[in-house]
Order: sequence, then structure tokens, then C-alpha cells
Amino acid sequence: MGIVNRTPDSFYAGGRAWKWETALRAAAAHLQAGAALIDVGGVKAGPGPAVDAAEEHARVVPLVAAIRERLDAPVSVETSRADVAAAALEAGAAMINDVTGLSDPEIADAVAEHPGAALVVMHAGGQRRGRPFRPSYDPDTTTAVAAELERLAGVAAQRGVPAGQIVIDPGHDFGKNTYQSLELTRRLPELAALGHPLLVALSRKDFLGETLGDDVAPTERLEASLAAAAVATHHGAHLLRVHDTAATVRVVRTVEAIAGRRPPAAAVRGLV
Repeated sequence: MGIVNRTPDSFYAGGRAWKWETALRAAAAHLQAGAALIDVGGVKAGPGPAVDAAEEHARVVPLVAAIRERLDAPVSVETSRADVAAAALEAGAAMINDVTGLSDPEIADAVAEHPGAALVVMHAGGQRRGRPFRPSYDPDTTTAVAAELERLAGVAAQRGVPAGQIVIDPGHDFGKNTYQSLELTRRLPELAALGHPLLVALSRKDFLGETLGDDVAPTERLEASLAAAAVATHHGAHLLRVHDTAATVRVVRTVEAIAGRRPPAAAVRGLV
């Protein structure tokens, strides 16, 4: 799931594609590197200036249409607004990625009105677009996150989204400190067992930087991101939202081959 952020202020410059042609080139590069779909965003998920609905629509919806027309690729749209989601779906989006824990429940209605469309529900864990401060969960982080994801999936199902098209995301770094995000990563099998496709967004995030040191910038987090992607894949993640598609695809394919879930691409050593 290759990231194309049509934003001027996303935390990692490698994921920004503000200009129109830059965004299209970024989408094409992700696909060429092996991405299964493109995730387009028009508003920075973390703290930042407010972006109104009209501006978000202008950043996202035409790009969705262009990717569908020029690249014929499935598109996910990261948004928390039902009206933007509806317009994106009309433009050809296949999935809506809501990182706010259904702050606008009508977003599920928009998805339900488009047969075949999927909805990502994420554990947002705190103040929207804010930074966590001493977050705590009872009885523990993973159990609480699992319960909230089940609740969100239930809300989406009640509003008409088929269960098989409800994707869950534990929301690493959202309302969680580094210890909590690390715990979620090693306990992903418990979330995979909930029965919904599992999306994990780990790429270059702050908890990986803090795992390595106090001054490890997003530009220096590739190895940690790939290690986390390997663990997530082994633990049952169905989708990885990433900046570095080519490297991540190689990691995923290797993990799947080791686990016996895919054959080697060209096994000849000792066989011929």
C-alpha cells in the first residue's frame, strides 16, 4: 500500500507529493515497485494547520480520478470526512482509510452505498491530530485496542459495510507511546484473530525512531521500518502502508517464502 500524501507538511518528506505530476509519478513508482494499491491523503494525520473540506476535496478527488484513469490502479483515500469519502468513491476509490476512529460515523454510510468498497477503521487513541501525553489503557494496550476495534467494526457493520470489507488498523503512534506501539507490534496475532483484514502502518514512525535513539529522524528509519514490516507480516498483517515500496515488497516476499506461504521466485540452486 504505497503512500502518496498530497500535503505540504507530512512528517516524512519522502511521502509528500504536493505537485500534481509529482503525485502521479509517485503513484506510478509505487505500482512499478510492487504496491497492490495507492493510499492518497490530503490532510496531515498529525498536528498541523487546519484544512477545510473544500481544500481536502481539491487535493484528493481529482488525483483519485487521474490514478484510476491513467494507471488503472486501486486507490485508498485517507480521510475522516464523509463528504470527501463519498466524492472519492464516486471518482473510483476502492477503499476509505479513516484514521480518526469513525469521528464522523456517516463515513461508513458512504462506503456502504458503494458495493465492493472497503473501510479501514483505526484505533485513534486520543485527541484528534494531537500528540499523546502519558496514555494508559486498561487492562493493557493490546486488549483495549482490540476491544475498540471490535466496537468500531460493529458500528461499520450496523451501517451496512459488509464484515469482509471492514479493515482494522491498531493505529501505531496514535495515542500511544513507544512502549505501547512496540507491544502492539509483537501482539499483532491477537488483532489478526479478530477476523477482519489487518492493516498496519509502521513506516518511518516515531516509535521506530525512539527505539533506535533520541535523534533518529524519519529519513534514518528505513531499516527499522523494514524490520517492523517483517514482524507484522509474520504476525498476520494483510496490508502494510509504506513509503519504501520496493524494499518492503522484498521483505514481505522473503518472510512469506520462509513461512511457506509463497514459493521462491527462481529456485534452481541444487535442483538443476
